[in-house]
Amino acid sequence: MRSLVLGILLFAATPAAAEVVSSGPNGFEVRHSINLVIPQQKAFAAFGQVQDWWSKDHTYSGDATRMSLQLRPGGCFCERLDNGGGIEHLRVTYVQPGERVVLTGSLGPLLYEATTGVMDVKVERIAGGSRITIDYKAAGFANGGAAELAPIVDKVLGDQVKRLRVYAAGGAPKP
Repeated sequence: MRSLVLGILLFAATPAAAEVVSSGPNGFEVRHSINLVIPQQKAFAAFGQVQDWWSKDHTYSGDATRMSLQLRPGGCFCERLDNGGGIEHLRVTYVQPGERVVLTGSLGPLLYEATTGVMDVKVERIAGGSRITIDYKAAGFANGGAAELAPIVDKVLGDQVKRLRVYAAGGAPKP
């Protein structure tokens, strides 16, 4: 019965949109949006539990439980590494509890491309639940190449958003 209920929730919570909004040699913008059949506050809280839904395949440590996100200004979307090391993936620069969080920084290999990025996460109440929209913009790319990276970043973020959708609906994302 639990599987049936979870299946119905996941069907009702299908992605609303996923796209590369724009791209060029020195920057890009990708956007993902999902509808959830849970209240807005619960959706916002689920986003903050990144260690429970982020894929280990997109970590430096290979262990998503080492990820953390502090939903406060100056908070870190960080990953603990062995021997006291770590990485700051993004830094929280704005929080409107339950509604919006803006993070700045360069995700994954973009860190090494002399880029800067802004991730704007909006959570809104809609009929029957909530919608999370994640908009990520990255610019810089001293040697160009952003247009080629845009679809890769779009896919990685899309995979993470799908995992968030499963987690927020009460399921466990596939390992």
